[in-house]
Amino acid sequence: MAGESGSDAGPDSSPCYLQKFRLYETRSNFYMIGRDKNRTLWMVLKIDRLDPSELTVIEDSTAYSEIECFDLLRRIHEGNRSSGGLKFVTACYGIVGFIKFLGSYSMMLITKRKKIGAICGHTVYAISKSEMIPISKSPNQSNMAYSKNEKRYKKLLLTVDLTKDFFFSYTYNVMHSLQRNLCRNETGEVHYETMFVWNEFLTRGIRNTLKNTLWTVALVYGFFKQVKLSVSGRDFCLTLISRRSRHYAGTRYMKRGVNEKGRVANDVETEQIVFEDVHEGCPTQISSVVQNRGSIPLFWSQETSRLNLKPDIILSKKDPNYEATRLHFEDLVRRYGNPIIILNLIKRFEKKPRESILRAEFANAIRFINKSLSKENRLRFLHWDLNRHSRKATNVLTLLGRVADYALNLTGIFYCQVTSNRRQDGLLTLSCLVKSDECPAKIPSEKSDDFEKWETDVANDNESISENAKPPMFQTGVLRTNCIDCLDRTNVAQYAYGLVALGHQLHAMGFTESQTIDQNSPLAEDLMSVYEAMGDTLALQYGGSAAHNKIFCQRRGQWKAATQSQEFFRTLQRYYSNAYMDAEKQSAINLFLGHFQPQQGKPALWELDSVQHYSIGRNGPNRYNENARPSFKRSLSDGNIVCDMDSPLAPSNIGHRQPLCENRGTFNGLSESTPEIPTSEISYSRCSFSEIWRTNFLKLMVFVMMKMVMNVIAPILIWTGLRHQEIHVMMIYLTDLQQAYPQKILALN
Repeated sequence: MAGESGSDAGPDSSPCYLQKFRLYETRSNFYMIGRDKNRTLWMVLKIDRLDPSELTVIEDSTAYSEIECFDLLRRIHEGNRSSGGLKFVTACYGIVGFIKFLGSYSMMLITKRKKIGAICGHTVYAISKSEMIPISKSPNQSNMAYSKNEKRYKKLLLTVDLTKDFFFSYTYNVMHSLQRNLCRNETGEVHYETMFVWNEFLTRGIRNTLKNTLWTVALVYGFFKQVKLSVSGRDFCLTLISRRSRHYAGTRYMKRGVNEKGRVANDVETEQIVFEDVHEGCPTQISSVVQNRGSIPLFWSQETSRLNLKPDIILSKKDPNYEATRLHFEDLVRRYGNPIIILNLIKRFEKKPRESILRAEFANAIRFINKSLSKENRLRFLHWDLNRHSRKATNVLTLLGRVADYALNLTGIFYCQVTSNRRQDGLLTLSCLVKSDECPAKIPSEKSDDFEKWETDVANDNESISENAKPPMFQTGVLRTNCIDCLDRTNVAQYAYGLVALGHQLHAMGFTESQTIDQNSPLAEDLMSVYEAMGDTLALQYGGSAAHNKIFCQRRGQWKAATQSQEFFRTLQRYYSNAYMDAEKQSAINLFLGHFQPQQGKPALWELDSVQHYSIGRNGPNRYNENARPSFKRSLSDGNIVCDMDSPLAPSNIGHRQPLCENRGTFNGLSESTPEIPTSEISYSRCSFSEIWRTNFLKLMVFVMMKMVMNVIAPILIWTGLRHQEIHVMMIYLTDLQQAYPQKILALN
C-alpha cells in the first residue's frame, strides 16, 4: 500500500475537509492548525491547558489563508515570548479523541497514516502511528497511588492497537454501506452515532462543543482490503469491508449471545464492493452486496476456564417471550429491510448435547417471533450442520452456494452507474442513468425523504441520460450467518455467499454472460484468499487466533498433515488467549468505548470481579448499561450445557421453512428440521470423585505426552516454517495445564 502523497488526485482534493494538522503549544494552550489538501482553507483550534478537570476547546470561526494563518502563529509566539513562546509539537492527520482517567484529559492523535484503498476516488486510510498527548502541562502527582493508577489506565488503553484493523476516510462515510451512502443525505455528527464508529465516546466531548466533525476522524474497526482482479480480459477492483459493531463488543468468552437491548456479540457487517476502474468523470458501474454475522441472539454464555478446553455453555431462560431476540431482528430490519434470512450452521446431533440445545432453542425463538409477523415479513430460518457436511470441501461449498443463490434471489444486490464527482458536502452523487418511467428493481424498505428526492432529481435530469444506461438495483434484506463463535464455519459460508454474489455483480456490470463463477477458476481462488484473510483478522480480534481454515486448505489440496498441524496450533493459541489474555483485552475495550469510566474514590477496573466491571462506570453502578454482561449461574458439568429453565426443550418444527423446499426441490437437505433433544441426556449432577479422577488423570497423561513429543519435534516444526510465536504459545499452555491438573486433583482429594 502506498503512503500518503501530496500528488494524489481525485475527490480528496476538495476544500470541504481538513486533512492535515500541526499542533503547537504554549504554557497555557494548545493550538491546532488544520488545512485542506489544496492548502486553500486554514483553520485554528485552541485547547485550554490550565483547567485539568475540564475539556475546553474553542474553534476560531475565521477561514484563514496560509499567509494569514502563519501571521497569526507569529503573533501568538510574540505574545507568549516571556513564558517560552510558541513551540511546535507534532504534525498529525486528525484527532482520534480525548480521554480522561483520574487526572487531566489526554488527546489521541494520528501521527502517521497509509493509504489502503479508494472507493470512487475517495481515499481510505489505515493508521501507521498514533500518539497520546496530556493536555495539562504539569499534572498533580502528589498522590503516588493516584499516579500509579493513572499510568496503569493509560498503559491499558494503549493495548488497543490503533495501527491494527482500524481504518477511516475524510471524504467517504466508510462506516456505512455504499447503498446507504448513495441513497441518503446524511452529514456531520450522525455518522459518529452509528454502531460501527469505535471512537464515538472519545470524540463525544469535542463534537458536542464544536457542533462539527472537522477536527476528528471516525474510526471503523474490522477489516479492509482492496485488490485488482480480472475476468474475461477486463479489470475490476474488489473491496471487502468488515465493520465490527461497538455495541456489546468484546472477546470470545467475555461476550456471548445477546443483551437486553438486542445487541449481539461479534456483530460484523461485511460488504463486497465491485467497480470498474475508469478515469475520473466517466460513468462508473459499481455494485455492492452486504451480509451479516453475529452471535446466536439468546441469553447464553461460557465461563473462561484454564482447565477445560471446552468451557460449559450456560443457557438462560430469563426471557421466555424472546424480547431481546425480537429487538435484535427488528434492528436488522431497520438496517437492511426485509427479508431477514438466517443461516444457522451449528451441530444437529451430538453424543453430549451442547450446540444442539442452542440450535433447538434458537428455532423455538424464531417460531415464537414469526407468530406475530405477517407471512411476507417472517424470518427465513435455515438449519444446516456444516460439520456433518465438511468431509468434502467441494460439496460444502456447492451446497452453501445454493443457500447463497436462494438468499440473493430474495434480497438482490445493489448496482448503479455513478460518477466520481462529489457534492459540496463531500458525499458521492448518485447519477443513476434511468429513464423517468422506469422504476428501480428494488426499493429499500426504509424509504426516506432523501431517496424520494433523489428519484425526483433523476426524473428531472432526463435530458442528459444515456439511452444505453442500466436501471439501478437495490438490496433489500440480508443474509445473517452464525455458528457458535461466528468465526470459522461462518467465514466459509460467507465466502460461498461472496462467490455467488460476485457472479451476480459481474453479470449486472456486463463483465460476464453467466451469473455463475466456477469454483475451480482463478477468480474463485483469488476471492478465497481475500475471505481467508478477512476470517483470520476477525478471528484474531474476537477469538485470539487465526481462523480454522480446514475447508479452504482442503480446497487447495494442501498436505493433510500440515493442515492438521496448523489447526492444532491455532486451537491451542485460541484457548491460551481466551484463558490468559482476554480479561485484560476486554478491560481495554471497555475503557476505549467508554463502558467503564474511572472515578476517584471508586474501585479501579482491575479491582472489580469479572461481572462488575461490565456495568460500573462513571455514571454509577445503578445506571443501566446496555453492554452489561448477564449474570448466569456456573455450570457443574464437564462441558455440557446447563439450561436455566422450568420446562424441557421442545422439538422445533418451523412452518416457514416449507416454501423453500417447495420452490427449490433440490434444496431439501438445507432445510433440515430441528431434531428432538431428549432432556434425559443433560446432566445436572456433579460427577463422582472416581469419575473426576479417572477423567483428569487421562487428560494429564495426554498433555504430559504431548509436551514430551513437542520437545522432540519443535525443531522440526521450526524447520518446516512454523512461527516461533505459535510454538512458544503452545508450550506455555501445555506447561500451565501440566501444573494445573495435579493441583485440581489434589484439591478434590
